[in-house]
Formats: sequence, C-alpha cells, structure tokens
Amino acid sequence: MTQIRPTSVNKVTQSSLLNLAMDLASVTAQSNRFELLISAVRGAINCDAVVLLECRENVLVPLAQRGLLDDVLGRHFVIDEHPRLAAICEDRYPVRFAADSPLPDPYDGMVVGHDDLSVHSCMGIPLYLEGSLIGAVTLDSIAPNEFDEIDSRALDIIAAMAAMALNTSMLMSKLERKSHRAQSLVQALTEDEHLKEGSSILGQSEVMSKLTQSIELVAPSDFAVLIEGETGVGKELVARKLHSLSQRASAPMVYVNCAAIPQHLIESELFGHVKGAFTGADRDRDGKFLLADGGTLFLDEIGELPLEVQGTLLRAIQNQEIQAVGRDKTKNVDVRIIAATNRVLSDEVENKRFRADLFHRLSVFPVHVPPLRERQGDILLLAGHFAEQYRRKLGLRQLIISESAGEVLRGYQWPGNVRELEHVISRAALLARSDQQSELTVIGPSHLTGIQDGKYTPFSQPEPQHSSEDARQFSSKDEFSNTDVHPVVNLKEATERYQKGIILDALRRKEGNWAQAARELSMDRANLVRLGKRLGITVHKSVVPN
Repeated sequence: MTQIRPTSVNKVTQSSLLNLAMDLASVTAQSNRFELLISAVRGAINCDAVVLLECRENVLVPLAQRGLLDDVLGRHFVIDEHPRLAAICEDRYPVRFAADSPLPDPYDGMVVGHDDLSVHSCMGIPLYLEGSLIGAVTLDSIAPNEFDEIDSRALDIIAAMAAMALNTSMLMSKLERKSHRAQSLVQALTEDEHLKEGSSILGQSEVMSKLTQSIELVAPSDFAVLIEGETGVGKELVARKLHSLSQRASAPMVYVNCAAIPQHLIESELFGHVKGAFTGADRDRDGKFLLADGGTLFLDEIGELPLEVQGTLLRAIQNQEIQAVGRDKTKNVDVRIIAATNRVLSDEVENKRFRADLFHRLSVFPVHVPPLRERQGDILLLAGHFAEQYRRKLGLRQLIISESAGEVLRGYQWPGNVRELEHVISRAALLARSDQQSELTVIGPSHLTGIQDGKYTPFSQPEPQHSSEDARQFSSKDEFSNTDVHPVVNLKEATERYQKGIILDALRRKEGNWAQAARELSMDRANLVRLGKRLGITVHKSVVPN
C-alpha cells in the first residue's frame, strides 16, 4: 500500500470537480440515486470499475457498481477478511495501491471483459461524515499506475462531496420507506437488511419490489398476515422481516411448525399443559402462545393443521385467550399471528380441508412470495450472496461464478426456488474447490450439478460436451461411444486426444481467449495453458483457426 500525494500533475480538473458537484447535487432527488453517485465519481475519475459500499458495523455492503459482474451486489464483504478493504477503512484519506501490491483484491476476476488482473490499478476512497465511517468507494483500472498522478487535494474534495451525498441519500431512502410513498424509490438497494447471514431479503425484480412494499405497509400494524408461496421461496424470511419492522420487534417471535407436531400434542404445544394432564406430562409447561405473549407467533405450514384443532386455534386467535390442557381457567395473551403455507388455502377451504372462518381470520392481509422463476433479474444476485457465504465457510480467498455458469443459472426454472439455488451453489463451491488449487476458485457449468440443460439431472459430475470439427477429430464417435465394437488400445493416447478436442472446442467458442476458456472448463488459466502446450496446442491469437 502506498500513499502518494503529488501536486505537480492534476488529472482531475476544476471543470471535472464542478461537474461532479453539480451531478451530486441532483443525486438525492432521483430514484436511482446510488447509481447516479457512482456515475458522477466515474465521470471525474477514469476507471474500468467502481463500487459504492455502505459500512454496516464491520461489513461493507455494495449499494451500486459499474464494471463488475452482476453478482457483486449480492455479496457482503467482512472488512477484517479483506486486507485492501481494511486498509481503506482504517485510513482517513484516499488510498492508492501499488500495481504489484501483495494484498489480495476482493474483486479479482470480477471485472467484466478482463480475466487477467495480475497487473492493474486500485484505489479506495473512505467516506467519513462527522468522524464516522459511513462507506467507501473503490475504483479499479486495468491500466497500471492509472491513479498515481491524481492530485490528492482533488481526491479529498471528491471524498467529502461523495460522503455528504451518500449520507443524504441514505437518509432520504429511510424517510421514503417510513412514509410508504407510492414511488417506493430504490427498493432493493436501500432496504434495511439484517447483518446476520440468512436473514436478508434480496431482490431487485419488480415482483420483489412489490413484496417489499407490502411488507413495509403491513409490518407496523397488528394485522394477521398469511404468507403464501411455493416451498423454498423464503416465507420464513418474510415472517422475520415483518416482525423486525413491527412495533413488537423487541419482543420474541416464536416459531411453530404445524406439520412437525403429532396431532395428539398440538394443543399442548400451542396452549401448554399442566402436570398430569396426559401420559408423559410430568410437569407444567407453557405453550407457544404464552411464550409469544407481547410478540409474534409464526405458524408455519398452517395448511397441515388437522381440522379437529383448527376450531380451538380460531377461538384463541379471536378472543386472545388460551386454556392450557388440564386447566379450567383461561389466560389472556397479546399475540400477533403470522401464518405461512405452501398450499392455496382458498382451494383447501373449497375442498373442506380447511375452515373458512379460520382462513378469513388468518388472511386479513395476504402476502404472496413469488417463485424464483418469476424473479429472473434476482438469480445472479442471490447466487453471488450464497457464493460469498460459502466462500467464507470453506475458507476460500475468492469464489467466482463464471459467465457461462451464470447463463446456466439464469436458464433454469428452479422448481425448488431459492432453497434449491442455495444448495446448488453450496455443492458447486465444494466441487470447484476440489478441482482447482489456485487462490481464485471459479464455479463453472460443470459444477452446477442437477440443473444442466435447463432440467433436473442426478447429482453427479457431468461429462464435458463438445461438437466442433476439431473436437471430433480427436474424439471419434466410434472410439468413445461404442468401445465394445472398437476397443481402446492405448488409454493414455485416447485420453489425450479427448482432452485436446475439448480444449480446442472451448478455445473456438471463446475466440482463442485462454482465460475465458479456462473459466468455462473450470480450470486455472496457467494450468490450462501448460496442459495445452503438453498436448501440442499452441494457439495464442485471438481467433482459433478452423
């Protein structure tokens, strides 16, 4: 890390600073204010990638970015785990890193259109307001030493203006959320997320913006909420968000899985029992209603509740009073009810499997959580979020989702929804780690077990596919598809021909770009080049010859 404060050359002119000031002055009035903020900074400082991050305790959360892969917005960067980000946050002035800095870059491999970042320029601008760190702006350029000659005084001015603009933008966003204005500006990028992993609702798609509006509208009330949606869409996250934004947030939210309780114990589980009320009741026990008194009771899988118990639950909800099993007296409680189901309860009512009066009592304010197939714009954002989680869990320095893997993720219908996506990314992270020994771990299409070709396939490592003439000349159909008729005589030679065909096919699709071909094949670039040389592949131009 170096701090260069030259004054002889000024690449940021007074005109640039004036334009920046004018741009930032109009930022807070726009719905895409964070995007405009980084555009203004990028207009003043030439760079290939720029990211605006908000500081939330020891975590930097991206609010907007330009020039990096889309999944960056789904990642949270723990400051202590990223030396460059830590150096930026610990300083009070813009920090420029030498092109040969040994500190790992948190965005290695993420700059769009540039795979090899062994030499590049990197700079970070900490954003302070009244002595407190509120965020940071990071800038990357493929050209080495790009930022060295920028006047430090100009950078200080940019940092001060950007910090004020960021603070004003965040305040405006909070006011907009509280007032429930119709525009609901900057939905996903400005919603209050819990820092605890797994508690965030991520999404920028239109359907998720509508869901966020519904949550923020009903959360402060005490209305009963019925959350409907397919298995795996994140109904529990919605329930927790409703509770956290309610007037009962300081009280507990008690969880009940109605499908997991034996029928003969449901009343005891909900309302409690006294000692001796039934066989096995060796002591008094409070039920979930009493534990949730003053807070929220979340009844998950409410559609699985037997008809025999539904009437008792209805009376408890209507009268806000419960009666423990084996006790004559009733007790008043103050409980808000949130229920969730993967069934269509209106159909269950029509088919006499669910009480109509209980359905209407629970669905004062129904909320529908959309399936992942209706949230196409959110798939890579969620994938990046899960990739960052499993990077930390597996102790990887960097975990990247390749562009070709991203296309596979976007093309799949996700019958298991967000839960299935998380499981796919977790498996892919493990497979990619086992395949690659370099510090940069890349998830390729072959690691996405279970979703190849847009349909579910068994959990296994799929065979690489190729169809070009060059690939076929080294891997004939007779030799590999019909070995019983044409047995392989020399396994080593046949294996090398097969590898050579696959590599040539990948190079043709990537127009001779070894780095992109390596990503597609889930390999380290240097390893692929060495393997290619060993197999006699010497293509170095931008186009593979036919």
